[in-house]
Amino acid sequence: MINIKDKYVVLGLMSGTSMDGLDISCAEYYKINNRWAFKFLKGETFLYNKSIKSDFLQLFSGQKNVEEVDVKFAHVMSDFIISFLENHNLNPDLISSHGHTIFHQPDNGYTLQIGSGKIIAERINIPVVNNFRQQDIDLGGQGAPLVPIGDKFLFSEYAACVNLGGIVNISYDYNNSRIAYDICPCNIILNYLSQKKGQEYDHKGSIALKGEVHKDLLKSLSAINYYKLSFPKSLGKEYIDQEFLPIIDSFKLNPRDLLSTYVEHIAIIIANVLSDYNISNVLFTGGGVFNSYLISRIRYYTNTEIIIPSSQLINFKEALVFGFLGLLRYLNQPNCLGSATGASQNHCSGDIYVV
Repeated sequence: MINIKDKYVVLGLMSGTSMDGLDISCAEYYKINNRWAFKFLKGETFLYNKSIKSDFLQLFSGQKNVEEVDVKFAHVMSDFIISFLENHNLNPDLISSHGHTIFHQPDNGYTLQIGSGKIIAERINIPVVNNFRQQDIDLGGQGAPLVPIGDKFLFSEYAACVNLGGIVNISYDYNNSRIAYDICPCNIILNYLSQKKGQEYDHKGSIALKGEVHKDLLKSLSAINYYKLSFPKSLGKEYIDQEFLPIIDSFKLNPRDLLSTYVEHIAIIIANVLSDYNISNVLFTGGGVFNSYLISRIRYYTNTEIIIPSSQLINFKEALVFGFLGLLRYLNQPNCLGSATGASQNHCSGDIYVV
């Protein structure tokens, strides 16, 4: 077990819905005047090969055995961790792993993130915390978003925090509570459309920039039922595949126009949220921040001050926050906010593996 001390060095591991790679953050967490703070030490993204991406896709479609890929992915993650520690000469106290989400169906009472914590702990010989979401669902929550507690304690100087990842999520204070929810799909659909052009992603939004916005598609997207739901609410890949992609695919447009239209959709939906809750400034992070065309369209639709931080924070904020969640779990302190997820109470969630 970790000794109770003033500072903790923690690895945070995040594998997002975009399926591009594993983000590893290493940060030092400590308290100043009884308030949590952090010092970012190192971050690195390890790209997935075609084999592991194929495994993920076959799990989604039920063609692969979950236990088999759970073990395989844990070894892949362990190899990445070993490289990371060697590359940067680090000796962390704890590893906190989100894993990779294969199923997320809170309405049906379950969620699953793969990447066996037991195997990682055995291979690295460092305690591991994982499986953060299921307990929240058991307590009546959505199992997401979990990052808001990090926003509340580590990024309190901003009125709101938005992550432009596979899915856009936001957190902010509302009626004296921290609330959060998924706004809309982002890179998970932009990458899907880019691949129709033979590219893994739309670099800086250069393809979308050349396209035209299709008003009927824009209208159809805005009518999706998810946008009528009040928070707390969350999106999963299954819902996106069932509700968003069929609408997009039903419009026989070229990929350039599809990308342009979907960027416009993201910008409008985000701007509506910022306006509805009178948010004065917002910290934007996540890979979507590098899509300069998307950022320009969001700025077009909102007067809210958009703050773009360093590239380290853009890339590794989620991993950094999951490092913090793991530390709170290890210290037996609440790491999930019921106000954000809809759970019946704040709680301390996660499984701990100690060698």
